[in-house]
Amino acid sequence: MKYCQGTKCHEYKTKDRIKGTKGSKSYQTRRRSNFYYGKGNFCSMNCYNDWFGTHGEQAINHFGRVTEPKKVMADSAWYKSYDWNRNPDGRVNNGMSSGDYTHYFVNDLLGQRISISEQQYNDHTYCHDSLVYDKLAKEIRE
Repeated sequence: MKYCQGTKCHEYKTKDRIKGTKGSKSYQTRRRSNFYYGKGNFCSMNCYNDWFGTHGEQAINHFGRVTEPKKVMADSAWYKSYDWNRNPDGRVNNGMSSGDYTHYFVNDLLGQRISISEQQYNDHTYCHDSLVYDKLAKEIRE
């Protein structure tokens, strides 16, 4: 069991925070085996925000404040995307509009879009580099 790290958790007036015996009851910080916010350290977004409001500036200064912009260069800016294409005749199959998907690697910095298969799109290990290597291997074989 662990305690919520929220700086004001004990100040929120909820029934589950009331602890103690009759005559000496108090509101206490929540104690649970599992929390769902802030990587398991906070019982709610309120407690998460309270902690960051109190300690955020100090934490950023301690772990490293960003002092210049981070950049993603054009050769690393590829991402997967798709378009949904409605069937031109507007047919309906099983209550759903008929259509299909077109999948792509997209690089907005280069203004490029390269078609890929649905299988390549769904493969989480398949990246733009894989596509480049596949094309080079094909060229070498030919």
